[in-house]
Amino acid sequence: MKLVTFEVSTSLGPFERLGALLDDKIVDLQAAFAAFLKAEGEAQPSRLAETDIPPDMRQFLETGRCGSRAAGRGLAFAEAAVKSGEAPRGPRGEMLVYERRSVRLKAPLPRPASLRDFLAFEAHTRAGFARRGEPIPEAWYRMPVYYKGNHRAIVGPDEDVVWPRYTQQLDYELELACVIGREGRDLGVEEAPAWVAGYTVMNDWSARDIQRSEMAVRLGPAKGKDFATSLGPCLVTPDELDPRNLRMIARINGEVWSEGNSGSSHWTFPQMISHVSMDETIYPGDVFGSGTVGGGSGLELDRWLKPGDVVELEIQGIGVLRNRVVRREG
Repeated sequence: MKLVTFEVSTSLGPFERLGALLDDKIVDLQAAFAAFLKAEGEAQPSRLAETDIPPDMRQFLETGRCGSRAAGRGLAFAEAAVKSGEAPRGPRGEMLVYERRSVRLKAPLPRPASLRDFLAFEAHTRAGFARRGEPIPEAWYRMPVYYKGNHRAIVGPDEDVVWPRYTQQLDYELELACVIGREGRDLGVEEAPAWVAGYTVMNDWSARDIQRSEMAVRLGPAKGKDFATSLGPCLVTPDELDPRNLRMIARINGEVWSEGNSGSSHWTFPQMISHVSMDETIYPGDVFGSGTVGGGSGLELDRWLKPGDVVELEIQGIGVLRNRVVRREG
């Protein structure tokens, strides 16, 4: 299933809903499940649907298997209706299916519980240390290291990213991210995949000149990263793709700058999950970024973004995460 968070405009203002992609349409999962329950003869379908499928992605993940089963039933009900040519409504007359162009997609997880970004790809790691004339530290091969980012600065698909006024070198980073779906602690590598709710595309925007200054004193990155992290366009459940064999592409203004494959990472998501969960609890809605695929940043290419550029990151089976870089007004 390809889960999305989308925004619908009404006379009372915009509001967020949890949906699933169905070709060029978006299914409102809560409304679809309520319609399914009504068809099954349930006396209070809307009340039950609100409990099982809350409109917030993080809350939905916290419902666990109950929410997943309900979402599957709602999606199947809506899909059958669409195939039969019907335009079904929910118990309160609400729409079940929207044309994708009629709504605004937001980040699939607009408010993550936390954000960790790893350094899993050896090629990208080597390129970074080589710029300083250093080899990869031996410690990198012993454990999957990461930094904690700003989980309150999430940017969704087709949103503008404001160029921080303090940097001269803004960069993109092509990454795969996984989202945690269950609370857990002290997880083994073999059991860790069961804690993954899904995968999405991540752009770990970087102010490279500021990042260099921060890292020179062995702290950070902070201001070099915390202004924005893009996620989207959807969250794909693990049953729909192989995270170890996904083609990854970055285009700037339509020109391919970077290409890679998720399978080239040294560290895997199960290893990352196991490492983080040692004597530490992970929670639904935690985001784990893979780090940049080899060649997946302007830093490695010595090519730099400029205001007005449109950055498109595409990962096979997930889709395209598109953002435009703009200067701050005023």
